[in-house]
Amino acid sequence: MWKFRDVISILDYTRDELEHLFSVTDVILERSLDVGKPLDGKIVATAFIEPSTRTRLSFETAAKRLGAEVINLEPHLSSMTKGESLTDTLRMLDDYANLIVIRSPYEGSAKHAADVCEHPVINGGDGTQHHPTQAMIDLYTIRKLKGRIDGLEVGVLGDLKYGRAAASFIYGLTKFNVKRIWLISPEPLSPRPELMDRLKRMNVDFVKTENLEEAVEDLDILYVTRIQKERFPDPAEYEKLRGSYVITKKLLSRASEDLKVLHPLPRVDELSNDVDDTPYQAYFIQAKLGVPVRMALIGLVLGVF
Repeated sequence: MWKFRDVISILDYTRDELEHLFSVTDVILERSLDVGKPLDGKIVATAFIEPSTRTRLSFETAAKRLGAEVINLEPHLSSMTKGESLTDTLRMLDDYANLIVIRSPYEGSAKHAADVCEHPVINGGDGTQHHPTQAMIDLYTIRKLKGRIDGLEVGVLGDLKYGRAAASFIYGLTKFNVKRIWLISPEPLSPRPELMDRLKRMNVDFVKTENLEEAVEDLDILYVTRIQKERFPDPAEYEKLRGSYVITKKLLSRASEDLKVLHPLPRVDELSNDVDDTPYQAYFIQAKLGVPVRMALIGLVLGVF
């Protein structure tokens, strides 16, 4: 089911496979992350050629908690600065490690790594479309907080065109029977045609709107994303759209008291600090759950769970 598979896109996994991942994560949490050292003697390589805090550190923490050693490729200190190709760098890592986690700004890098490497590859985010392990964490967080994913109304807010976390999350939601998805963004940042086609093919009930206030009273989950300056081909377009939405405690007072706010982080100015100490806040819980979910994922891919 999971053993030695490359993890490239959330779309590659069935609902049953995701539920199995979540069940293994449940066990890891029940044991307070202490599951022994089943990966003693194994090596996990992280190849992050794009900045990261939570994804890189949670993968590294997860691997070490399972007993693996971790080697980190730091591009600015590597031979990539001398012109070495990504392909040659990946072949070298494949010789050194049992599993490779790659993060890249370039679309298709993870699939290319999987084609080049004999050992399994996990996509830690590439380009603007895929961040499968973030989606796994997001879905698990909802299941943990709400006891279910089916039947919920979920709003996804912000950059739905360039934001890979948002895209992967929406793709992940199509594996479940949500009541409705609200796609909330400025028109220039609307979801790409291929994502809209997926929603239609899967007969998902969705509403596309620029108006958060239209949706907020109905939502069980609000998934907030930043408008990502680094993804925009035109900086002037970013300046026009930044600050389109700001989630505040006052705005959320109109929502159900059971609403939970998620955010893959980092945040900039789209999510006010005054939400942090409210019952709506779930983004720090979401970040914390990154370690057990990625422990379960690494363990399943390397065949120890």
